[in-house]
Amino acid sequence: MGGFIPLGDASRRPVRMPVITLLIILLNIFVFVLELMGGEPFVMHWAAIPEQVISGHRWITVLTAMFMHGGWSHIIGNMIYLWAFGPEIEDAMGRVRYPVFYLLGGIVAMLAQIIASPHSTIPNLGASGAIAAVMGAFIVTYPRDQIRSILLILVFVTITFIPAVVLIGFWFLIQLFNAGAVAHVQTGGVAYLAHVGGFIFGAATCRLFERAQPRFAS
Repeated sequence: MGGFIPLGDASRRPVRMPVITLLIILLNIFVFVLELMGGEPFVMHWAAIPEQVISGHRWITVLTAMFMHGGWSHIIGNMIYLWAFGPEIEDAMGRVRYPVFYLLGGIVAMLAQIIASPHSTIPNLGASGAIAAVMGAFIVTYPRDQIRSILLILVFVTITFIPAVVLIGFWFLIQLFNAGAVAHVQTGGVAYLAHVGGFIFGAATCRLFERAQPRFAS
């Protein structure tokens, strides 16, 4: 068995501090603390339950669910991926367009899963769909950038550099392969189809959100 953990873009550094990405991470952590305090009732109240949304109830959960997580590994994994790819996309889009793009990506991803499973009563939650949109934007904007990553193969662990098009492309193929399956996370679930929907949205629309001439430090 093996895998990889992206650490960040080794080919470029954003000109400005990724304030919005940091704020999104802090907001996710804050909501996770609320989840730990509120337990299952909190999750059931704010996670997106497809059957309820389709019936015209609790539409706000399409938004709130993207800031919730089902456990420590869920939030840690998502925030690692957001920090690995978010700063460069924030710098390319700017501090106004980037959060709009992030939120829209998360909403599209959540709706993709809800539409695919309209009668499901499984709570859907997680930032994965929005982060998938960021990754979709990254593979279009910086496909040749080298991503510093931790590579794990059995007991072998090393730091390596993987082209974004390879790393993100491989990740997306896995999502396509598992599309329609739900990875249960405690009382909630995260759908692979949401990842696919978010990724496609990000790849298809990122140029519309990017600034005309993004500048980066050498």
